Amino acid sequence: EKLPVLSEKYYEKRSEIQELKANPDATAKGTIVEAQLDIGRGPVATVLIQNGTLRVGDSIVAGTITGRVRAMLDDKGQKVEEAGPSTPIEVLGFSSVPAASDIMYVADDRLSRKVAADRMSQIREDQTKSSQMVTLDDLFNKIDEGKLKDLNIVLKADVQGSVEAMKQSLLKLTNEEVRVNVKHSGVGAISESDVILASASNAIIIGFNVRPDAKGRTTAVKEGVEIRTYRIIYNAIEDIEKAIKGMLKPIYEEAVQGHAEIRNIIKVTSIGNIAGSYVTDGLFTRNSSVRLLRDSVIIYEGSLSSLRRFKDDVKEVKQGFECGITLEKFNDIKEGDIIESFIMKEIKR
Repeated sequence: EKLPVLSEKYYEKRSEIQELKANPDATAKGTIVEAQLDIGRGPVATVLIQNGTLRVGDSIVAGTITGRVRAMLDDKGQKVEEAGPSTPIEVLGFSSVPAASDIMYVADDRLSRKVAADRMSQIREDQTKSSQMVTLDDLFNKIDEGKLKDLNIVLKADVQGSVEAMKQSLLKLTNEEVRVNVKHSGVGAISESDVILASASNAIIIGFNVRPDAKGRTTAVKEGVEIRTYRIIYNAIEDIEKAIKGMLKPIYEEAVQGHAEIRNIIKVTSIGNIAGSYVTDGLFTRNSSVRLLRDSVIIYEGSLSSLRRFKDDVKEVKQGFECGITLEKFNDIKEGDIIESFIMKEIKR
């Protein structure tokens, strides 16, 4: 039994609903599936043509990257002169490596340059913050002065896989005190536009297996933007991790230095009560913090006003020696009280 023949309108409606239409005569448009910097061929992008027909010699723009199609290769590596809808094609001729997922359009030279420039201007405007530049070496000073809580990065690498791997690793370094922001990531040499973007967003440029081009180097010096390049991903992550540790607020813990028992009280009108004490364990230093314990209850916590051996001011008194101790703005001391000395030590992260 023969199946019924469906009308042409049925197929047209179905293709319309499923958005399966494509016009090979329209201006070409496609999606960048993958892009990389090839040592011999320069920027190379794999593009899936979605509409229109792309031809050798066409002017193209993708994101902020422009170019002219110099050559196209099909899935077998054969050169082709044109590629129609739903065709995956390798395109050579971009001025720099475009980002994966960017949409590529065909436009005349003047329009494509204007579109790229407008997009770059918009990026700069959206990401402009402070004009003061940052380096990894002075991040600690910046956070100590309360000037920085974000670490902004512009990331460039040789292939998209490396970009994604580094980006994910860097974002994982974010914690509750310091946020890592990858302001821009892409494939290819570190260009002038990357440096300008880093300058506008107060960012550091990290390059993996890529170097800045001539304009990029010149602009980096002019703008004061730091560029760090690496051949091993681990080294880049380690450097950023160290910088972040320098940005964190220090964590302190208390370290008890020693104890002294008050054995007599010397009253001096001009000074107040001096605790004649015997160091029972550890030591007391002039910069120690102290607390006064009476029957194991804390009566006072503060700092030393003076630490003496006989009539001399001293820097420290060790276990087994007697000393005179004056507490800062506190005179209510009694024989038998215990003075505990302690310091706050920074914990290494």
